[in-house]
Amino acid sequence: MGEFVRLEVADGIGTIRLDRPPMNALNEQMQDELLAVATEASARDDVKAVVIYGGPKVFAAGADIKEMKTRSYAYMSVRAHQLQASLTAVAKIPKPVVAAITGYALGGGHELALCADFRVAGDNVKVGQPEILLGIIPGAGGTQRVTRLVGPAKAKDLIFSGRFVGAEEALSLGLLDKVVAPDDVYDAAVAMVKPYVGAASLALRAAKAAIDGGIEVDLASGLALESQLFATTFATEDRTAGMESFVENGPGKATFTGK
Repeated sequence: MGEFVRLEVADGIGTIRLDRPPMNALNEQMQDELLAVATEASARDDVKAVVIYGGPKVFAAGADIKEMKTRSYAYMSVRAHQLQASLTAVAKIPKPVVAAITGYALGGGHELALCADFRVAGDNVKVGQPEILLGIIPGAGGTQRVTRLVGPAKAKDLIFSGRFVGAEEALSLGLLDKVVAPDDVYDAAVAMVKPYVGAASLALRAAKAAIDGGIEVDLASGLALESQLFATTFATEDRTAGMESFVENGPGKATFTGK
């Protein structure tokens, strides 16, 4: 367990808890701890789905600017890769991941939320990429992940302006998937991924790999990836259990073991 990031596991759901008051600013220590916790969540068999949560007041209001303002170009030319690696580790968790967003998800905090498969937010949240207001650009995936979600024109509007986006606009743009009352954010996020706890976890892993990998390549390459991953599921016990249950009892009644 890190000082600022920890993994809490209950009933098959791992919560990656950000805990650096008051704003969960993502300093370098927090970035390194996030990498370690994401790696642990990926490896643990008792974690079937993941919620990323910054607490009831704020998700993460960006990088630690007090720390960052002292960094040189030479230093950041190396550290920038480590920053991206810490968030990419979250994006590569081979299980369903939802970000439970309260308060603010700005800059690096928003980039972290974008690494999740789904985003649930309170109706009072503000999200965005305000790095341009500091004379820099997003460096933890924002230029790439925002563009993939909303397209280049809308991404340029958000990143060029650095403006804060409210919940309803973020939902309409596709930056958020669900908006609820602020006090209901964590419970709504858990409810979103709870159905996956008893699902065929190796098939979920394959599906996520096919979708995330396929979007980066041309259609023919994506289809080839899908075909390969589809075939691998026939080596699992869950495939046998699922098909036998379907034949005997109809759809949706199989018990899966994750093997």
